[in-house]
Amino acid sequence: MALRMWASSTANALRLSSSSKTSLSPVAFSLFRCFSSVLDGLKYASSHEWVKHEGSVATIGITDHAQDHLGEVVFVDLPEHGVAVRQGGSFGAVESVKATSDINSPISGEIVEVNSKLSESPGLINSSPYEEGWMIKVKPSSPSELDSLMGPKEYTKFCEEENAH
Repeated sequence: MALRMWASSTANALRLSSSSKTSLSPVAFSLFRCFSSVLDGLKYASSHEWVKHEGSVATIGITDHAQDHLGEVVFVDLPEHGVAVRQGGSFGAVESVKATSDINSPISGEIVEVNSKLSESPGLINSSPYEEGWMIKVKPSSPSELDSLMGPKEYTKFCEEENAH
């Protein structure tokens, strides 16, 4: 973990970025110009949340890029099961050693599951943002909202441009 944090900090200082061409397997990550990963099969919001839509459920979390900029996550405030979320609306917050940030929902729907592991182990967001660090699962009320989100290539370009400013 310390090596990953050092590598991530160094990559940010050098304005390097990475992308993934494969599934959610951490072994499959390939590096390009940063140590943050962007995965195929996910959609991304400009507020740095990801969504994976499978069947009637969409899993949502914050991106590797976001967790990297936040630093060590020490607390996560998530809503209850059954709460409705709307696209672009805040559904919780992440507190890190650097800042507290709202988490926005990339799609609208009803929360069908909350990752209860995060209350005891918020660092899962840092160590495994796309797998163990997911935040909520939603039954989408408007699946067409996924079309308004970025794919991996668009999100990688978005992050590179954001880092350049």
